[in-house]
Amino acid sequence: MIGRADMRHGLAMVLAFLPAAAIGQSAPEPVSAPSGERTAQGDVAITIYSNGVALVQDVRQLSLPSGVSRQEFPDVSSQIRPETVRLSGGDVGIVEQNYDYDLLSPNALIEKAVGQTVTLLRTNPATGAETRERAQVLAVNGGVVLKIGDRIEILRDDGLPVRVIFDSIPPNLRARPTLSITLDSKRSGARPLTLSYLTGGLSWRADYVALYDEAKSTIDMQGWITLNNGGETRFANADVVLVAGEPSGANQQGRYGRGSNGALIKPGTESSDRARLGDFYLYPLGHRTTVAANQQKQVSFLSVGGVAARKVYQFRNDWLGASDDPTSAETAYSFSSSREGGLGDALPAGTVRVYVRDAKGQPQFIGENAIDHTPMGSTLAIKTGDAFDVKVKPEVVKRDKIASDEWDRTVRYRITKEGQAPRVVTVERQREYYRTTMRYTITNAKPEAVTVDVTQAGLDTYWGDTRVPSESLPGEQKSLDERVWHVPVPANGTTVLTVSFDTRY
Repeated sequence: MIGRADMRHGLAMVLAFLPAAAIGQSAPEPVSAPSGERTAQGDVAITIYSNGVALVQDVRQLSLPSGVSRQEFPDVSSQIRPETVRLSGGDVGIVEQNYDYDLLSPNALIEKAVGQTVTLLRTNPATGAETRERAQVLAVNGGVVLKIGDRIEILRDDGLPVRVIFDSIPPNLRARPTLSITLDSKRSGARPLTLSYLTGGLSWRADYVALYDEAKSTIDMQGWITLNNGGETRFANADVVLVAGEPSGANQQGRYGRGSNGALIKPGTESSDRARLGDFYLYPLGHRTTVAANQQKQVSFLSVGGVAARKVYQFRNDWLGASDDPTSAETAYSFSSSREGGLGDALPAGTVRVYVRDAKGQPQFIGENAIDHTPMGSTLAIKTGDAFDVKVKPEVVKRDKIASDEWDRTVRYRITKEGQAPRVVTVERQREYYRTTMRYTITNAKPEAVTVDVTQAGLDTYWGDTRVPSESLPGEQKSLDERVWHVPVPANGTTVLTVSFDTRY
């Protein structure tokens, strides 16, 4: 018995002596694409969103009779969402539409032939003589079961040349994905009709190549749009627009927050010159292009050189985080997307790959990281890995319960009721507070001085009243939850940062 894989690889199943199939009424005449392939598509425009959804708008010239007729639209996307189809044009209305996605293939042919009669053509490998037998296909369940005369046989993969000849193509099998629409036209004649629909299978992302110059503290940035067509449909000479944004779907869950890799240090407030679609930015390709089936292509959209940048070292410590052994600080490369002195553009989400020139002047890859959609004017720091020579050792020096009289012990409420004199109510607050002293020892084995950004996280879990009564270096409060210190460390030296925190936990 043979399975479907054996049917595909073991049998040379060909279509022979097939009559011409009636594809439909008034189908548009296929035109030649620039590559020479024939397509029934017309003037195609594609809008591709960041979440893998695309809007296809296909303007086709059709000659319509007056009244009701069925029109067929071959070469629609193989991942079309039929419920999103919209057909617009002069004096026509949609009565009914069907999407035929059962495509012509050897397996589909034999499965649709169940109950039908086919011809088996066998060739004797020794003599070359051909024999033909008529056979009825009884079943295709893990193999093909045939009735030949009075006997039941299984089509086996026995190495003998076998062809299965079909009398005709089943009417519901299509060589290409086809949308059938029944139209009601108020008048006859030729006119353009615009077929619009949403589809999956088309996606895009941004890829960035950053070359950092250590001597000049500058960065050269090349931005690429990577366009991917994972479907079986080719779109010829299309006008492609990419949207940096993710439209919500009917089944999409609401998001209360989005995870971040920390690349965005400060969000920008500058407006980009790029066109917008609602709250999304548009990135049109500079020319029409053919998006082939199962193809990935890249188009440049950003090229900027000599942008001011700097290498930074970062260390983030969770609340009460301590380590017996020093931990490497992270290396990151910081730059701006500002119009003045920066990249001068809004950056769609993607991956930034960083290169640094070695002693011979050759660019060498040192790491990559992702960025989210980033407005113009932002400050970013792309983490590329851990520093070999820069270490941080966090320690909890002591943790004591502190007297509650250092904090508010009571709260007073002034209560006023109509017709009564105001009265004051005092409520005692019984709370526990803790003073935690942290020590961060930063070492630098490099021959030059460095600055390490030490961030203490976990400062706000609920109450929002954490205090910093003392610190050996002035810090900067990034948020209720995080405070950062920019710690200078001398060449081949050590710096110790000591900080005390008053918290309820």
